[in-house]
Amino acid sequence: MGYNLTTMITIKFSSEEKSLEVKEGTLPLDLIENFSGDRERIMAVKVNNLITSLTKPLRINCTVEAVYSTSNDGAEVYRRSLCFMMAAAASKLFPTARLLIAHSLGYGYYYTVEKSTPITKDEIAALKAEMDSLVRQDLPITRELVSYTEAIELFEKEGLKESRKQLEYNCPAKIVINSLKDFSDLDFGPLVDRTGKLQVFELTPYDEGLLLRFPFPKEVDKVPEFKDSPKIFEIFKKYKEWGRKLGITSTASINELVAKRKINDFIDITETFQNHTFADVASMIYERGNVKVVLIAGPSSSGKTTSAKKMALQLQALGYNPKVISLDCYYVGRDRNPKDENGNYDYECLEALDIDLLNQNLIDLFAGKDVAIPSYNFDLGQRYYTGEKMHLDENDILIMEGIHGLNDKLTPLIKPEFKFKIYLSALTQLNLDDHNRISTSDNRLIRRIVRDSRFRGKSAAETIGMWDSVQRGERKHIFPFQNNADAVLNTALDYELPVLKVYVEPLLRMVKPTQTEYSTASRLLDFLSYFSPVPEDYIPKQSIVREFIGGSSFHY
Repeated sequence: MGYNLTTMITIKFSSEEKSLEVKEGTLPLDLIENFSGDRERIMAVKVNNLITSLTKPLRINCTVEAVYSTSNDGAEVYRRSLCFMMAAAASKLFPTARLLIAHSLGYGYYYTVEKSTPITKDEIAALKAEMDSLVRQDLPITRELVSYTEAIELFEKEGLKESRKQLEYNCPAKIVINSLKDFSDLDFGPLVDRTGKLQVFELTPYDEGLLLRFPFPKEVDKVPEFKDSPKIFEIFKKYKEWGRKLGITSTASINELVAKRKINDFIDITETFQNHTFADVASMIYERGNVKVVLIAGPSSSGKTTSAKKMALQLQALGYNPKVISLDCYYVGRDRNPKDENGNYDYECLEALDIDLLNQNLIDLFAGKDVAIPSYNFDLGQRYYTGEKMHLDENDILIMEGIHGLNDKLTPLIKPEFKFKIYLSALTQLNLDDHNRISTSDNRLIRRIVRDSRFRGKSAAETIGMWDSVQRGERKHIFPFQNNADAVLNTALDYELPVLKVYVEPLLRMVKPTQTEYSTASRLLDFLSYFSPVPEDYIPKQSIVREFIGGSSFHY
């Protein structure tokens, strides 16, 4: 009498309200017919809320949900897969060169090619043609487990120096490798199962390199019009050059500093460099001579509060007496505050602020009058006055920090020469390796998770859950105005993720597989696993990092 040793598992399809019994080890790819949407747009699946490749075998009872290219998660898989396909194409065309991803720009990624001569338009066209060929061939993108030794041999053979260096400081016995034809690279997240799904992209020359551009999630059949951000690009370029001079360009570089007990020196160098950039901007304000108000804006967790205080110190060193006006004081009140599409008060729209009162107060201050500046009670949703008044003397200068600072509709009655606008963002120049970047959005999200937990009592799941809404507000109210800035300040510190890792990992581990935020929490945990931890006691008391972990000498 024989025995059936085949193990069966139950697969539930969350959106289809049905379930199947299948053999353990079945691929999600084999279950595609059970999804009712456009199957060609399925980039991956969520298995118990964890985003998973279509070619990763299913081993346990689970709920499976399709991840379409029209979703933010699907768009991320699409972009990562495009980068992988481009690396494969470049390895064939330029076998002795290094294709290096740099940063995001204009809904695309900026790349450089490290070789004896600068990349030409013809070479970029040839790279595009090779990628188009890979798409037409509809080739499989495979994933497999290899041993540590095999991975080292593979990366040395392919000249992937940063991937090889990473394995000096992150040394698992088994390593996931993605492959396309004879090209392989480290797995940093799920990819599509075949190249035929990667039809929509553009390659265009830009500066000394090229841009790989891709579609919006909501318009997956076309690449959007390019909107340049030259000031942001120049800051990225400046920091990339700085990183190259120091030899610190990747997570492995940071881990090497930790291993050699040199991270403390690097922290001091990084903080000094950033303070110099603040001093340079303060000098720009001084040289203008007639600036009366400094407007500071930036996306969530870009370090606006600490940056305003650091800028105040730099201005004091030049003889100014900075005074601060909080834009929060100018909310119109709940009786006049607009609501969003969900019926909630929209505190991020410009109409939530009393623009008329703000501008009249500024005009009166600049005219030498005493002005009663309002305060705002968030519990009651009402404005009130304390009786205190503000007056500007000859050497006084205002600092105003808020999301609308770069929008001239905030201060339409103030002469342009009286205003100096500063844009902040956390623009990390580090990469995971040659072909995988560190997202500035992820950097800010990790900052916010830590801050929200330590100072606002929020769980990681709560912060992750509101992040999409936060980013929608940034795209609407902040990013369109970043080119209006007189100066851009980079608030990222290349050592900060190893510090934040210590605080955020326990918070991310508490996000449950039953929560929709689990996929983001797991992705961030995987990402942070490539960093060696750094203790917070190395961090200066006036560092921007202190805004998120605590222990700052500034009062908030």
